[in-house]
Amino acid sequence: MPYYIYVVTSLETTSSKSVKLVTDFENFKLAKTEVRRLRSEERLPDNQAYKIIFADDTAQAEQRLSEFREEPIAKEWEK
Repeated sequence: MPYYIYVVTSLETTSSKSVKLVTDFENFKLAKTEVRRLRSEERLPDNQAYKIIFADDTAQAEQRLSEFREEPIAKEWEK
């Protein structure tokens, strides 16, 4: 299963997200290096972020990235 790099855009008017495939890698180290390079070289707007995801195919990756996830509750000792 490959590692996919996406640009994820959070839409402020709704709780949905749009995703755009950047590239994919078979090796996590290569994907991590590339996403770090992208983050340092190409500044994205505040509502966008680079994300790495491990999935069977692009359809599964896009579905996982588009899912609504509740923000974790920070415990007192984590603040």
